[in-house]
Amino acid sequence: MGLVDTEGLILKSYSLAEADKIVVLLTQNEGLVRGVAKGAKRLKSKFGGGLEPFSIVQISYFQKEERELVSIRQIDLLKSYFDNASQPRFLQKFSYLVELLVEFAPPHDPNERLYRMTKVCLETAAENPDSLESIALYFELWILRLGGYLPNWNNCNNCKRELEQNENSGLQINFHLVCNNCQKSRNNWIISPEQRQIFITAQKVSPTKFVEFTKNYQKGVKEVSIILRRIISNILGKETVGEKILTASSKL
Repeated sequence: MGLVDTEGLILKSYSLAEADKIVVLLTQNEGLVRGVAKGAKRLKSKFGGGLEPFSIVQISYFQKEERELVSIRQIDLLKSYFDNASQPRFLQKFSYLVELLVEFAPPHDPNERLYRMTKVCLETAAENPDSLESIALYFELWILRLGGYLPNWNNCNNCKRELEQNENSGLQINFHLVCNNCQKSRNNWIISPEQRQIFITAQKVSPTKFVEFTKNYQKGVKEVSIILRRIISNILGKETVGEKILTASSKL
């Protein structure tokens, strides 16, 4: 494939040998990329602070056919979120979102829509530090939608009737909804109109507008996020490490 030049978001990095690092990033044009940054651990590294997590960079790398790891040649820092990442809640939440990206984004599979969604979520959270719960829900929902996993909450899964705006519905084991007339069990998790509106609105508006919309619905945001995490766990066949940390933190 040769030399590639693209914008990217640094997700994480870790040590390789004495002086090098492996860097994981989401790129605008090439999807999820893992690469070797030679000499990155040296004091006078040419990469400087460009390898910090949640940094927006312009990256050049060399990719050989049939090799997953690329060779990073140059990184120019475009935007740093170092100050935000130094805040424990921000770091904890976005470390979880990074974990979702790594799980759901196939290596070297271009997805500009996923990149733009991730970037704008990061920007919105940095500008609105109190919006982390809403941004996490927005991200969880969109990573499921872009992957083709998001259930339809507009219609009853049984009779296909469009659910009314103020109607309660039951959550099935497959995470689709059924209306009251079609519920065979009264033990279903009840989805309120507020929860369904949060779910539907997140698919129609930008992160900034979603944050504004959910200001007075934080209880509903947490409830819908719990359901989305269950869907994610069901798809992956496991709980993510980040989900376990967030769940434990919420109980403190």
